[in-house]
Amino acid sequence: MPAPRLPRGASPLIYPAPVNVWELIVIGGGPAGLSAAFVAARRGVRTLVVERAAHPRYKTCGGGLIGTSLAALAGRIEVPAHDLVDRITFTLDGRGGFTRRHGAGPLVSMVRRGEFDDRLRAVAVAAGAELRERATVRSVEQGPDVVRVRLADGEVLLARTVIGADGSSGVSARHVGVRHRQVDLGLELELPVPPPEQARWRGRALLDWGPLPGSYAWVFPKGDRLTVGVIAGRGEGERTRRYLRRFVDRLGLAQVVPTHDSGHLTRCRADDSPLRRGRVLVVGDAAGLLEPWTREGISYALRSGELAGAAVAAADLARYERSVTERLTPAMRAGRRLLDVFSQRPAACHALLATPPGWRAFTRFCLGQADFDEVVGRLPVRAALALADRLPGPRAASLVRVSD
Repeated sequence: MPAPRLPRGASPLIYPAPVNVWELIVIGGGPAGLSAAFVAARRGVRTLVVERAAHPRYKTCGGGLIGTSLAALAGRIEVPAHDLVDRITFTLDGRGGFTRRHGAGPLVSMVRRGEFDDRLRAVAVAAGAELRERATVRSVEQGPDVVRVRLADGEVLLARTVIGADGSSGVSARHVGVRHRQVDLGLELELPVPPPEQARWRGRALLDWGPLPGSYAWVFPKGDRLTVGVIAGRGEGERTRRYLRRFVDRLGLAQVVPTHDSGHLTRCRADDSPLRRGRVLVVGDAAGLLEPWTREGISYALRSGELAGAAVAAADLARYERSVTERLTPAMRAGRRLLDVFSQRPAACHALLATPPGWRAFTRFCLGQADFDEVVGRLPVRAALALADRLPGPRAASLVRVSD
């Protein structure tokens, strides 16, 4: 089926009423966009996905799927996991380490984004969506009846509705006017490691609470490689890079040549930031939807994409805004509360994770049994956070019991 478009050189102002228009164009072929396309196409919406790269492609991402993501994927794809993590080691800038194991099964599934996104692409296409790769969108323009999506080569595609899933700095976020409350810099290395190092990390992740406010580092095992990264507030670029170098050196991996060495900005929306402008909706990173403390974004991408695709299929775009407000916003606000406490009292948070209530709350989040609003609402966690608010840093650090 040829993609509907304006003839090259034609003026959209005098072009006759379009008869060959996509019902939905999705800008961006990541988890958010492909989830939207899958849901809409499966419900009979004539859908085109426009992606600037070609699958499979590398994406800077920790690649940890929590239970909420797995629930969103149930029945859609077989998750291409390279490791299943049931043990997590926590450290405080390299000190006070302890390890906890979840005996009832894995907490996080580790994927490589190239493979993961390609699986999502395949099921979206199987559901009826069409895909156009290596096509970069330059602008989005709304008319009374259609949205014009202009590509880098000058070609114009027409749609009744557009879902923007092209990232926080993409065209669609600018068009809708998304505003951000929090911007962070993430740096990440993909390190190929030999079999002894693979065995050391198999089934185990590491989270290190860092020296910068709100910062942390991670090691995520993925078969023959480790994903190692750090994240901290934007504006601390050199200190963030120094933190990554020190972290890798502590791990004994400084001599490993990375297959990928990349960075990106994560942006979390302001509470009153728009999710829609007319016929254009934004999802996932483009909408600034992610959890503020952990900066976990895949579950928000999958869920917001589904909500947007369903709203388009129901011809009720306002339904998407209502659904995000009801289902995603409360957990983001709770995550911001946790980030505030963590930024001021990282040692206290570290100590509290070592306690049975803290570990249970963490596992419930990982397993998708509770979003952060439910976790924070539980009495033991509320009491622990209130205690953390009052404890000075040195006192909180002294509460940690080293068990590994």
